[in-house]
Amino acid sequence: MNKVIEVQGLKKRYGEIYAVKGIDFYVEKGKLFAFLGPNGAGKTTTINMITTMLPMDEGLIQVKGFKVGVDDTSIKKCIGIVFQDNYLDELLTVKENLMTRESLYGGTKAEIKERVEKAMDAVKITDLANRSYSKLSGGQRRRTAIARALVHRPDILFLDEPTTGLDPQTRENVWETIQHLQKSMGMTVFLTTHYMEEAALADYVVVIDDGMIVAKGTPAELKSRYATDTLRFVPKDRKKAKEVLESRKVKYREENGEIVVNLEETVDSLPLLNKLSGNLMNFQVLNGTMDEVFIQITGKEMG
Repeated sequence: MNKVIEVQGLKKRYGEIYAVKGIDFYVEKGKLFAFLGPNGAGKTTTINMITTMLPMDEGLIQVKGFKVGVDDTSIKKCIGIVFQDNYLDELLTVKENLMTRESLYGGTKAEIKERVEKAMDAVKITDLANRSYSKLSGGQRRRTAIARALVHRPDILFLDEPTTGLDPQTRENVWETIQHLQKSMGMTVFLTTHYMEEAALADYVVVIDDGMIVAKGTPAELKSRYATDTLRFVPKDRKKAKEVLESRKVKYREENGEIVVNLEETVDSLPLLNKLSGNLMNFQVLNGTMDEVFIQITGKEMG
């Protein structure tokens, strides 16, 4: 196992209040890692400490073997960061914005130009190179921000709510870009999001609440542990359907005209559907969701 980020006993205090309370986790190389939590849980504080922007009070953070607080310059060279609000120069073109950023990392003009062109190609904005940043749509701005974080060719990309505020189609386009970077280029992606369908696509998920890690695992593991598959159906004869369920000692509830049965596993729906056949107007079997996982763990809805 190749750990590119290791966090041990991490604490951060503001006055008498601990924002982060001694957390431990790691991120594997080349993985898409989702860091989830409600507002005020400690996500941003943790990310700011990992990326060297905020000093820790206690603990150890290592990024590619470099220690935060000791090797900060080396860490900054191997990470890229995209915040929810990224402010680029409205008066410059996309390429000019990236060239200005890349010049901070040194190199000849030809080398800088090559790195910028590769970054634009990676997020598919080459056709926007000469367009004024002020003329870009929300999704184009977000992809430009990602390109800016890529120009110095980092090994790890931090994305803080990268699709917040975007329409569904634009969110999908940005998400395709993120998956391309991770899968095709082997980049490690550290992501925060409040869209649970995005978290479900991660390789590994850590949930933080009130400054503490409250759950961790793959999306499948978390769903198995905290979410429930359900059978939902509308019967032709409600009384007879209830008699079938009660005779089999199956617990159920009624929601919006549907009868809902929690399932241990999806296959458990088959014998029930067989018994109910001929008495069904419609039915659906739904897998547990990451939204359910989050609510079960934190008692709160994400949003």
